[in-house]
Amino acid sequence: MTARLIAATWHSMRHPTRRGIALTIAAVPALSLAYTLALVPFTPRLGDIRKARVDRPALILSADGTVLAEFKPVNREWVTLSQISPHVVDALIATEDRRFYQHHGIDLRRIPSAALRTFAGARQGGSTITQQLARNLYPDEIGRAPTLTRKLKEAITALKIESVYSKDQILETYLNTVPFLYNAYGVEMAARTYFGKRAADLDVLESATLVGMLKANSTYNPVLNPERALERRNTVLAQMLKYGKLSPPEYARLNRQPLNVDFEPQAEPIGTAPHFAVQLRRWLTAWADRNGYNIYSDGLVVHTTIDSRLQAMATQAVAWQAGQLQWIASGTWNERTGCWPGNELFQSFIRQTAEYRTARDTGLSDQAAIRKLAQDAAFVDALCHSKTQIQAGFVAIDPRNGDIKAWVGSRDYRDEPFDHVQQARRQPGSTFKAFVYGAAFADGAQPGDTIVDRNVAIALKGNAVWRPTDPEPPTGRPMTLRNALAFSRNRVTAQLMQREGPTKVAALAREMGVRESPLDAVPSLALGTSPVTLKEMVSAYCTIANRGAYVEPRMVTRIEDRNGNMLAEFPAARPEQALPAAAALKLVDAMRDVVNRGTGSDIRTRFGIHADVAGKTGTTQDNTDSWFILIHPQLVAGAWVGFDDARVTLRNDYWGEGAHGALPMVGAFYDMALRARVVDAHAQLAPVSNPSHAGHARPRHHFLFWRF
Repeated sequence: MTARLIAATWHSMRHPTRRGIALTIAAVPALSLAYTLALVPFTPRLGDIRKARVDRPALILSADGTVLAEFKPVNREWVTLSQISPHVVDALIATEDRRFYQHHGIDLRRIPSAALRTFAGARQGGSTITQQLARNLYPDEIGRAPTLTRKLKEAITALKIESVYSKDQILETYLNTVPFLYNAYGVEMAARTYFGKRAADLDVLESATLVGMLKANSTYNPVLNPERALERRNTVLAQMLKYGKLSPPEYARLNRQPLNVDFEPQAEPIGTAPHFAVQLRRWLTAWADRNGYNIYSDGLVVHTTIDSRLQAMATQAVAWQAGQLQWIASGTWNERTGCWPGNELFQSFIRQTAEYRTARDTGLSDQAAIRKLAQDAAFVDALCHSKTQIQAGFVAIDPRNGDIKAWVGSRDYRDEPFDHVQQARRQPGSTFKAFVYGAAFADGAQPGDTIVDRNVAIALKGNAVWRPTDPEPPTGRPMTLRNALAFSRNRVTAQLMQREGPTKVAALAREMGVRESPLDAVPSLALGTSPVTLKEMVSAYCTIANRGAYVEPRMVTRIEDRNGNMLAEFPAARPEQALPAAAALKLVDAMRDVVNRGTGSDIRTRFGIHADVAGKTGTTQDNTDSWFILIHPQLVAGAWVGFDDARVTLRNDYWGEGAHGALPMVGAFYDMALRARVVDAHAQLAPVSNPSHAGHARPRHHFLFWRF
């Protein structure tokens, strides 16, 4: 049967009839039409096209109504057609689509001539501006391959666009969405990038230059390829002459002019809380995907918990103290001390570089490669600078509801986008001791209970022994838990850890807020040997301030549409009692003494903070990490200071301590917040059970040398 059918088909092809020929000719357009119609469902829907033109990025607001950020997909500022120079429109239409106002998305007259030129070897695109817009808006749906299917999808989408938009709207959308290199999208950003002016102020030559780039951005880049860009610009001017947009004298004068590019890449505005905004964008994108919204086009208005005043204070405090510490670090790490080839650590830095690997690939030995690179002063300076930049993180949270009020992830987001609040995991040092004492107080211990201050040897697995030490020799006398916490005594804390058990302490830390970082339940955990994030630690200290109740941190309170209609509301999380309230009150009372007379006393004596506060300093081995967290009934703030490479330290026991590295950031922040009355200076953490150390009286010394 199959053989007979094949034979019959072959016979008909060898001996066609008139009727067969007619049917075949008629079938070609019918099949083409059927194929085209079959592609319609695979092109963007009209609703998608209506939404695509609307550039309404999500607006991110602080709790007090200031704009923190706008979530744009690219570095673009949308402008109306009336805000674009008419020279741009004239150049675009004359060059790309001279019959733009006569066709309905597809220029049927242009297609045959474009095909003939292509077959003749001079390839010419037949795409209209509307077809190009379709391709720019929907690259995934339409594709880029030079196939018939792609051209048909492009044509179908162009017809849909023309049915939705007016010609002026199409031009406006096209000119606001085309890319121009250097992260400049749209004609407004291109005008600023290449000519240092607004799109409305572009002259004929500048307009022709930008329109000329549309054919091939890289090829006609006026910065890197000025000769080609000039040639292409003059081609555009010739088209404008041809179609009556320029007079012959104008053309003769203009095509002899230089490019006159005024190049300056346009950095995206980072806002006042950039690291917070990065975290929020991830959260908001997930929320929008679940609920059918687009963060770039639906005009969402997101109300966050950030207080713009506190954010500014935190940024100022971090910049001030980090600048002071950088001066010390730069004096410690320079070509005469740290950053020189004889330093083994600096040699290891060199070995991590691409330049070192390249030198080794040429056949140089390890030492020869190091000697060669060490002779390059620019290389040494750049490497030293990158490794010895002080970094910091700062976050402040309202313990009553978990609202994040300030978030500074690094000294400068442009130089260091890595977030030291949420991303960085560092050893918390003695700030972790709060969980050891919290566990003890939960088990009935009192701040006045004593443990002998003596040398301790704690057996570990594998016959290892842990011997915690303190800067001061052991006294051999009983020391109260209050004093051990106030003066951060490691030997007493280690003994308390033995009594409570690492597993119990680790579990309590997780309940109180350290919920993402893994904790190694070993005795040394008491001194903060398991890396955690600053956000986790401050969140856990909020639990202390909130009488033992953990409240999950919150970034957003509500989301509205652009008309103010409520789309979603996010109430504060339900409190979870992680630490008994009585134990939390004991812990607060003992931690008051840290700032009243212990390692954090600079809060009182240097910064003159008289409010009811408590806190804890933290310093890791070799002064690698410096921590300080301060709690207030309405605000808990913490700071971390260090280097991204943990092998780099300040090499100074004084400045490397939490009391002198991180504490000044927190102290300066609270001083500003209290003076501005953003937080209540009279709020009480809890009843004071040790009045002699209350710390509310004015301290004898009040130095304001932290001032800017």
